[in-house]
Amino acid sequence: MASDTGDSEGLKETMAALKKVGQRRLSLEERKKRRRALDAIGVPEFGTFLEQEGVKTAGVELERMATTMLQVNVGLYCNQACTHCHVESSPKRTEAMTDEVVGQILRVLAASPSVKTLDITGGAPEMNAAFRPLVEGASQLGLEVIDRCNLTVLCEPSMDWLGEFLRTHGVRVVASLPCYSQRNVDTQRGSKVFERSIRGLQQLNALGYGVEGSGLKLDLVYNPGGAFLPPPEAMLQAKYKEELHDHFGIAFNELFTMNNMPIKRFADLLYKQGKLKEYMQLLVDGFNPATVEGLMCRSLVSVAYDGSLYDCDFNQALAMPLQSHAGKSSRTIYDVESLSELTGAPVHTSSHCFGCTAGAGST
Repeated sequence: MASDTGDSEGLKETMAALKKVGQRRLSLEERKKRRRALDAIGVPEFGTFLEQEGVKTAGVELERMATTMLQVNVGLYCNQACTHCHVESSPKRTEAMTDEVVGQILRVLAASPSVKTLDITGGAPEMNAAFRPLVEGASQLGLEVIDRCNLTVLCEPSMDWLGEFLRTHGVRVVASLPCYSQRNVDTQRGSKVFERSIRGLQQLNALGYGVEGSGLKLDLVYNPGGAFLPPPEAMLQAKYKEELHDHFGIAFNELFTMNNMPIKRFADLLYKQGKLKEYMQLLVDGFNPATVEGLMCRSLVSVAYDGSLYDCDFNQALAMPLQSHAGKSSRTIYDVESLSELTGAPVHTSSHCFGCTAGAGST
C-alpha cells in the first residue's frame, strides 16, 4: 500500500508539473500575439516605450519601491466564469492554497513592517479554506484586509457565515460590479449574476457596509464590457450611486475603474474577433505618463496559491515571476524572510503592461 501511495503522489506531481509547462507555453503564445499586434502598429516593447516617452532614462529598469501591499491569490475555484477574467477562474478549477503556504505568508508579513495591507483575491477567495486563517492572521498583525468579492458568493447556501465574518474582522470589501444595469452585467458575468449581486450588496448594507459612520468600507469596481477604456471615474461613480440608490436603496463608498487587460479570456475574445491589434492601439494611444509612478507593480507583491511570487496579479496569470535582485532569486514566498529584500528589484514588464498605463490606469 505504501508503494501505491507513493506512485499516486508521484503521478500527481508529474501531472502538476506538466500542467505548469502547458501554462507557460500558453502564456508565451499570448505574448507572441500581443507582440505581433504591437509590431503591426510600430510600437516597441513596454520598457523601450517608456524610455522613448522620457518616463525613464535609458538602461534603467522600472524598479520596485518598498512593498506596502501583499496580494494573495488563494486559488482559482469560483462560482462564476466571467468573460473578462484574467486568471480564468471557474467552478471547474481546483487549484487551492495549502495551510503550509498560508503559514509562511503570515510569517513573512510579520517580518515586513512596510506592508500595511493584505489583499485577498481568487477565484472567489471566500470559498477557499485559506481565506479565514489569512484574514484572522493579518488582522492580528494589525493590517488592513481587503476581500476581492464577486458579491454573488454571499448568496451561496454554504456561505451564510461570510457577511458576519467580514464585519467582525473589519474587512474592506472591494466588489466587482461591471455595470449598474442587469443586461450588461449578465452579458459579461452570466445569467442572474446582476440579481444576485444586488442581493449581496443589500446584505452588506444591512451589516453596515457602505453606510456612513460605520467604518466598514464597501467599494465597487467597474471594468468595460468590451474593447474600450472606462469613462472618467468621478462621473461614473456619481451615476452608479444614483442608479443603485434610486432603484435598490444601495449605498457604497467609492467606485474604481479598471481597464480590461489583454490577457487570458479577454485576449482570446479579442483575437477571435480580430480586435487584438485595435485594442493594443487603443492602449498605446491612451498612454498616460502620470500613471507610471503609482503602478501597483512597484509597491505590491503578488503571491499565487502555490506560493510563487510575482510583481502583480497579471504577471502571475502569465507565469512571469519576480526577477533576480542583488544576486538572489526570489521565486517563492519561501525564498524571502522579509519583503523588504525585494526593494530595488527590476519589475518584470511585457506588452500587457500598456493596460495599466492607459487613461487613468488600472491600479
